[in-house]
Amino acid sequence: MRLRKKPWVAEALTGFSDIVVQNSGEELAGKWQGLFKKNLPLHVELGTGKGRFIVGMGEQHRELANFVGIEAKEEVLYAAAQKVREQELTNVQLVVFDINNILNIFAPGEIDRLYINFCDPWPKNRHAKRRLTHIEFLKKYRLLLQPGGQIWFKTDNRELFEFSLEQFSEFGLTVTKVTYDLLHSGFDGNIMTEYETKFSSLGQPIYRCEVNF
Repeated sequence: MRLRKKPWVAEALTGFSDIVVQNSGEELAGKWQGLFKKNLPLHVELGTGKGRFIVGMGEQHRELANFVGIEAKEEVLYAAAQKVREQELTNVQLVVFDINNILNIFAPGEIDRLYINFCDPWPKNRHAKRRLTHIEFLKKYRLLLQPGGQIWFKTDNRELFEFSLEQFSEFGLTVTKVTYDLLHSGFDGNIMTEYETKFSSLGQPIYRCEVNF
């Protein structure tokens, strides 16, 4: 369902200038650490949604990592900004941005880890290049991740998961901690997204892996 445009949101987000980057973020390439109180490994979530995951990670790793959440829809990001403020997190920053242009807002080697959670599976073959795990995106991630950087990937879509594993292999990446049932895998410290919570409660298995660059 398409979200109805809320004209007041853009102005409302200006009240979160300590949390939400108030422009494209392009001038911050190579300078993201300057937004945080401590210089820590930089973790970036592609598609933050309403922020449950990134806020949970920020709480769980307050002294271990800084987080940037990217979301294309400002109406959705507004909910995430509220959560960040409520939890008084100083290690989470948010930005409204189109992930297709991610090379414009981060410098080469600036990111330690990327999170891709429940991205659009784009099921039609002609749309394969739009999938965030397609090789064309992997080429971008390789530039932005430092050597030894990672992608943590979760989805409820079996076809997308299989496609992604094939793409990772074709790109020469090492994939570890592959599971076809995250809930019963014994993985410790999993933070659920809003979407994940809903579908896990219905018995839908969650697929997960870690990809090493």
